[in-house]
Amino acid sequence: MQTNLAPKIKKSSHAGAIESILRNCVHCGFCNATCPTYQLRGDELDGPRGRIYQMKQYFEGAAANADMLKHLDRCLTCRACETTCPSGVRYSHLLEIGKEMIEQELPRPGLDRLRRRAIVGFINSGWLFASMIRIGQALAWMMPTGLRQMVPARQPALVRSKGRHARKILMLAGCVQPALAPNTNIRAINLLDKLGIEVIEPPNTGCCGAAAMHTSDQDYAMRQIRQLIDQWWPHIEAGVEAIVVTASGCGVSVKDYARLLADDPEYADKAGRVSSLYRDLVEVVEANLDQLEASDAGKRRVAVHTPCTMQHGLGLNNRVERVLAGVGHQICRVEEAHLCCGSAGTYSMLQPAIARQLQQNKWRALGVDQPDVIATANIGCQLQLAQGGGTPVVHWIELI
Repeated sequence: MQTNLAPKIKKSSHAGAIESILRNCVHCGFCNATCPTYQLRGDELDGPRGRIYQMKQYFEGAAANADMLKHLDRCLTCRACETTCPSGVRYSHLLEIGKEMIEQELPRPGLDRLRRRAIVGFINSGWLFASMIRIGQALAWMMPTGLRQMVPARQPALVRSKGRHARKILMLAGCVQPALAPNTNIRAINLLDKLGIEVIEPPNTGCCGAAAMHTSDQDYAMRQIRQLIDQWWPHIEAGVEAIVVTASGCGVSVKDYARLLADDPEYADKAGRVSSLYRDLVEVVEANLDQLEASDAGKRRVAVHTPCTMQHGLGLNNRVERVLAGVGHQICRVEEAHLCCGSAGTYSMLQPAIARQLQQNKWRALGVDQPDVIATANIGCQLQLAQGGGTPVVHWIELI
């Protein structure tokens, strides 16, 4: 794609990346075939190619406008288009740049900014978020059905292993998972203990920065990322062999730290080290699969929902299926497995109508083989799919 960047864009620090990404696009439209929003709406402006054209127009001098931002906001950033693209277009990076620059020229309405800050603030509030979830769980019986389905059932607390081993890894607790599904990390820690791996889970590490990035608050996200690196750094210097994340949405964020902080003289090397140490939980379990015994006891028919962040962002498609099959579960057929469930971080709160359509489509796709249970690898997807679908939805580690 030929480009003629406007002078103000040429002067920006993003000029090189914009030029490179746009020039890789060959207008083929393969991306639209796997874009969830294009499949739903059939509007070229709500597909990757159309969004690229809109950003290109802005980068070449067109004025920012609300309609342009509306179509960019409808993108789930699922990265299915990147998996499909034969030219290797880094669409998600271009979208990140485009939204940042457009919003600088055309600030969002005050109510929209307030809503986005409130969402991130609540998610990152720690004790307040946990307290509100506990209140919701206690009062769920008196809520309307639709609202009750949005509150996950309280999990009986498991006992966390405290084994000591020479092999050590760091694990991210996350901002919402400790309150919504605390046993996910505990089950992972207990399994890794059996595999001879000690897990260090520093307290109060907070958010990985993904929620703020989803709501276009990049400054806040970068502060969170630096704080998290600072909390991890003493353990990294002490020689942990990996940083393991059980939620793929957080994982793809951590994996991207090297790029996000590449121009930061103080944190570039540290961020690069963090990203190089990152491992998804399935990679660690898979590497030690020979130590797990397959058994018919508790064997179930499982439909695996591989989150977009896992299959498109991290390139770890079909890995959970292999692990679950390796311990005796029967893997069910899933239709259109490449399409998003509609969770997409904060997307389900900012674009509820589209998210609901995608959720219903995903229920049908996961249920074609009538599974006993649905397994996923991300807390956001787990909550999205559990809202009224009927089939139990768990993190895959619960089935090991």
